[in-house]
Amino acid sequence: MTDLDLRKIRYFLAVAEHLNFGRAAEALHIAQPVLSRQIRVLEDELRVQLFRRDQRGTELTAAGAQLLEDAPDLIKQAASVRQRITRAARKGGSFVVGFMPGLIVTGPVRALSLQHPQLEIEVLRTGWDDQITVLADGRADIGYIRLPADQRGLRVEPLFSEARLVILPAGHRLAGKSELSIADLADEHLLQDPEAVPEWRDVAAELRHRHAQRAYPKLRTVEEKLEHVAAGRGIAILPASTAAFYRRPDVTSVLITDISANQVCLAWQSGRRSRLIAEFALLAHADHRAGD
Repeated sequence: MTDLDLRKIRYFLAVAEHLNFGRAAEALHIAQPVLSRQIRVLEDELRVQLFRRDQRGTELTAAGAQLLEDAPDLIKQAASVRQRITRAARKGGSFVVGFMPGLIVTGPVRALSLQHPQLEIEVLRTGWDDQITVLADGRADIGYIRLPADQRGLRVEPLFSEARLVILPAGHRLAGKSELSIADLADEHLLQDPEAVPEWRDVAAELRHRHAQRAYPKLRTVEEKLEHVAAGRGIAILPASTAAFYRRPDVTSVLITDISANQVCLAWQSGRRSRLIAEFALLAHADHRAGD
């Protein structure tokens, strides 16, 4: 069988998205006959029919649906390989460590640098939205991630867990409490993706249904969340290390007793066989044990 041509795969994805060859061709900035010809060539190479076209329109066949499921990963893997090749071409090579806010990676980064003086080691701050993406697209070789996260295609090793705290305005009615439960916060507006705090979504749902949740712009960084908390627009739930790292006088933090601890893990693409990744993982685990 002929090797897959990524250009044709991108053409296929455009048609699968629009289910219309004309609109797909416009999106790709190519002529429709060219697109139709490339899809026919792809079907010939794969020896399957990907689309069914009739008077009612265009639809995916079973084979097309399977390719639609697998194709995005092919594109991501190709981009990841390209990123790593570009970085490897630098003198001495390159190694990138992703990390979430509040986490300190200095120890293992310094130790790996001592073991490989010619290696260019970079750190990349990530967030809830891209902590996995940077591993998938090759921007980072290994990452310190916080669960929950999509672990498909990754090797994940638990590193440590830590308590989670609610961040409140300094003048809030609950400020000064030694601890709180999730039910105590049911009337508050959460300023982050509820998927990051499953207990908020699951345990407090019945208590919150009577209060319409206000809408705010999507907040991508800890700094943005804290600004909104300080302004009295809602609350945020953060791991203890993040809350400590971003301490400021106009907000306060209180331990939440009835939600699970936040799990911090090391993660990298499961298909990678990199000696540097293995070395860094050992150094990271050793660094954490030394800090206990």
